[in-house]
Amino acid sequence: MTSHKLACISLAAALLSTVPVKAQKKGTAWLWLTTPDRSSLLAKQAPLQFEKADAAGLPVIKVDSGRKFQRMDGFGFALTGGSAQLLMKMDAPQRRALLRDLFGTGEHDIGASYLRVSIGSSDMNDHAFTYDDLPAGETDVDLKHFSLGPDAKTVVPVLKEILAIDPSIKILGSPWSAPAWMKTNDDLKGGSLKPEYYGVYARYFVKYLERMKAAGIRIDAITPQNEPLNPKNTPSMVMQAKDEAQFISGSLGPALRAAGLKTKIVVYDHNCDRPDYPLTILADPAARKYVDGSGFHLYGGEITAMTKVHDAYPKKNLYFTEQMVVDKPGDTMLRIAEPVARLIVGAPRNWSRNVLLWNLAADPDFGPHTNNGGCPVCEGAITLDGNHVRRNLAYYAVAQASKFVRPGSIRIASTDVKELPNVAFLTPKGEKALIVANPGDTAVKFAIQYRGKDVVTALPAGAAGTYVWK
Repeated sequence: MTSHKLACISLAAALLSTVPVKAQKKGTAWLWLTTPDRSSLLAKQAPLQFEKADAAGLPVIKVDSGRKFQRMDGFGFALTGGSAQLLMKMDAPQRRALLRDLFGTGEHDIGASYLRVSIGSSDMNDHAFTYDDLPAGETDVDLKHFSLGPDAKTVVPVLKEILAIDPSIKILGSPWSAPAWMKTNDDLKGGSLKPEYYGVYARYFVKYLERMKAAGIRIDAITPQNEPLNPKNTPSMVMQAKDEAQFISGSLGPALRAAGLKTKIVVYDHNCDRPDYPLTILADPAARKYVDGSGFHLYGGEITAMTKVHDAYPKKNLYFTEQMVVDKPGDTMLRIAEPVARLIVGAPRNWSRNVLLWNLAADPDFGPHTNNGGCPVCEGAITLDGNHVRRNLAYYAVAQASKFVRPGSIRIASTDVKELPNVAFLTPKGEKALIVANPGDTAVKFAIQYRGKDVVTALPAGAAGTYVWK
């Protein structure tokens, strides 16, 4: 090992020693650190001071609060039906404590502030269902049999408990499939929505939103279809861009408006490899007038696709609606830097107003999930085994932002440093929050510059840190 590397590691150790601090002085920055060896898990470190420091030869991240970009809605997870089912199996006191940890804003809470729920089942349910399932050959165009079904006993009560903790949390709803009787293949897996049922399906969305509202749950936004180009999940449904545009312009948009619902419509909700999909919808004036923005996943393509859509339609919003982040099997290290760099930094730097990871909770066998198209490797942000809770990689990746970058925060300019992916925000409290990842295999010493003064600091190899100052 070179003397330079040893010096960096020694500096990192000196700077990152945790000490209790009671008061914040002017010009003081705090680092909340997560390391891959788990010796520091979102732990508050010794204070750092902005001063006229010698940063010669160091990478410098300059933060400029005068250059403002998008407003943030929040960071969080998908509350799948399976997640809710596992939570409801916990004893009530343990569940309340866990939900407080996840959604509270106390000293030891992580403050997740955005949720995604499935409209009907996702592939992370123990079986596939919609809210109007019928025997083969039957139809229900008046939706007389509409019911929230299993979600009424799992997702709804869990959401009510979460809303008691954070009444302002934003919720995005996404369907995996329309009822089978509305589809070309009469099956919950694959197939497409029959055009003659566009109006009925739009009223299905309205009924869902009204039933949730009646239960005290406001759905902030919906997507017409989760992963509309993926027919492989159970459930799933294919919806091409021109069809989604027609469904929005002729049925869904007018139905929401007629019902007096202000729920946002977010199009696409699939991978970054097909920005042409949302661009096609946004190019249609009849659909565009109902569309708030576009949602993306990152199982394919590059996250810069979000900026491509923003540049074409800068008045439309961008959302990052799903990505699975998992620990490697048998790996005891917490590989925190990579997902923080790629998603927590990458999505907001490409205009996203939120970051949602998949999914909130799974059991030790990565269930429950559907057969013949459910995800057998989807680790939750937390693993639940009865009342036993294990916090996983996705939990800490989201926490690195959610605890500090509260809803209403505004992304501000920060230097794009290749070896130190980072993103900065101005919070509603007037604080600056800078999230930095070090995906490299050596510690990196660097400077943070704000208004002509510097903090000299370091991040260990593979670590992520959030720096907060007033």
